[in-house]
Amino acid sequence: MQTLDDVHFQFAAFFQNKALEPYVYLLSKKLAEGHICLQVTELDKELSTDPLLAGYSFAGAKEVLQQQALVACTAGERQPFVLHQDRLYLHRYFQYETRILRRIEAFLEKEDAELNNRIALLQQQKDLIAQLFDTPNAPAVPDWQLAAAITGVLHNFTIITGGPGTGKTTTVAKILALLFATNPQLKVALAAPTGKAAARMAESLKNAQLPVGEEISARFQLLTPSTIHRLLQNKAHSPYFKHDGDNPLPFDVVIVDESSMIDVALFAKLLSAIGPDTRLILLGDKDQLASVEAGSLFGDLCQAQALEGDGAANRFDAHRLQLINAFVATNERQLPPSCLATSQHPLFQHVVELQYSHRFSGDAGIGKLSKAVIQGNTEVLQQILNQNTDEEVVLDAAYDAALFEQFIWGYQAFIREGDTRKALKLLNNLRVLCALREGPQGVAETNRRIEQLLQRKRLIDRRGEQFYEHRPVMLSRNYYNLGLFNGDTGILRKDPRDGSLRVFFEKPDGDLVGVAPGLVPDCETAFAMTIHKSQGSEFTEVLVLMPQGKDLPILTRELLYTGITRARKKVLVQGAPESLVHAASRSVERGSGIINRLAAFSDLPSLEEM
Repeated sequence: MQTLDDVHFQFAAFFQNKALEPYVYLLSKKLAEGHICLQVTELDKELSTDPLLAGYSFAGAKEVLQQQALVACTAGERQPFVLHQDRLYLHRYFQYETRILRRIEAFLEKEDAELNNRIALLQQQKDLIAQLFDTPNAPAVPDWQLAAAITGVLHNFTIITGGPGTGKTTTVAKILALLFATNPQLKVALAAPTGKAAARMAESLKNAQLPVGEEISARFQLLTPSTIHRLLQNKAHSPYFKHDGDNPLPFDVVIVDESSMIDVALFAKLLSAIGPDTRLILLGDKDQLASVEAGSLFGDLCQAQALEGDGAANRFDAHRLQLINAFVATNERQLPPSCLATSQHPLFQHVVELQYSHRFSGDAGIGKLSKAVIQGNTEVLQQILNQNTDEEVVLDAAYDAALFEQFIWGYQAFIREGDTRKALKLLNNLRVLCALREGPQGVAETNRRIEQLLQRKRLIDRRGEQFYEHRPVMLSRNYYNLGLFNGDTGILRKDPRDGSLRVFFEKPDGDLVGVAPGLVPDCETAFAMTIHKSQGSEFTEVLVLMPQGKDLPILTRELLYTGITRARKKVLVQGAPESLVHAASRSVERGSGIINRLAAFSDLPSLEEM
């Protein structure tokens, strides 16, 4: 290693151990790329791609690491690094993984003791289940929502995944209806990584049209959304929270939406704060982008059973399959025999994937495009690119300025709307989504370009000011004292009372709050935003702006899928066909030990042992 300008090299050099140096360098680099650990049996490929590793050899890597005093390899050692199952970790990240797995183990042990009693209670609610799920004109497909609801009622740890429009929130509403029916005083917490995502979930639950009585309906209206940080109650100037293993959250049920966005550190702290007596229900789309920080925990948990070669979700033993189908009114809605399986995997019967989209058809439009992208089906994607005749999907390989301007012209609706509450809703009708922050198709340049267009049309007047009337902004950090959170979107408007410029946000209860711009300095112009930042949001129309050049590592099927599926009605993709095909052929891969450690669940070391 020849340079001192690389932060990862500086970290590796700090330990003054030449034998360990290339491993620590790579581990630090991988953490920055979102990996939790370093797979030490697959290091040779790094030699040809990283010039800083010139002259190094990874022959006998495992034996080399086992000889280093700074690497813990057996129980009882406490060192900066841990080698476990051929993976090298920073001690802190190994602790995070272990803590997550231990909490899942506690959930499973507790639910096993309660299972027979919960089955009996569930059977007492057969009439309510029929009212909730026997809907007229239901599609003749397996009722995965019912399967997920029964799973959520029976278990203390449940994962419900599914794409846009598959009914994740509707399913949770039905789970809560069943739980409220057996315990009207049930204490429920709703949370998500961003305030916007949490508010959307709460709003959907409150507006759920369910055949339940006034008492249960009233319980739904009392549901209050929160960010995960707010739920755990962060301590000022500290990475720790008020609620942890010693002071668990005082709830009977905790429901977390957009779980794919949660990094490993926050995931570990969340699970530590939930006692084993509490039900935890994780919602999300396993095919979306993983968290910005290290880890892809939700995706790992959803895929954990795939090692057994019998699928990762929607597998049940004969007794559970019979129980679920006993509540299904029609044969065509029952779960098929292909769901039948036997397994000793700890997450067996705990992961349900909702497969029927009520929003998108898989045969046309956004549904067909997103399906081709996430499945890496480049042949179908190429057909869509060649035809380009769908009303829901417009593919523009030429980056047509007229199409861009026509889309941006849609922002006039919120600018010209005098009612700020209505303007906020109109703003969310459309959004430009970028893969990158910088560059010609990046967020910064795209926002500048949009501002120039709107200024030329005299819809805004910047005059060189950072804060100007009608500027849409998105918060980039939490402002707990104001009740505003990372990801919240507002509009700068003049206060009708005194004419001062304020940023107006809509709170979860529908009320408007206006704050002085100086109180929320960490915000960004939001005509355009990154695809990463768009997670947890939905817009009527979306323009996905792809960067020119197909070899960018950030271009993956998960990125493209996430951007496309933010649109409810129409998506315009500006990008070269070869870039789209290349992105669809490449998947995000993040190193972690979750899947393998779950497969060897009985061999987990305790936190005290390593």
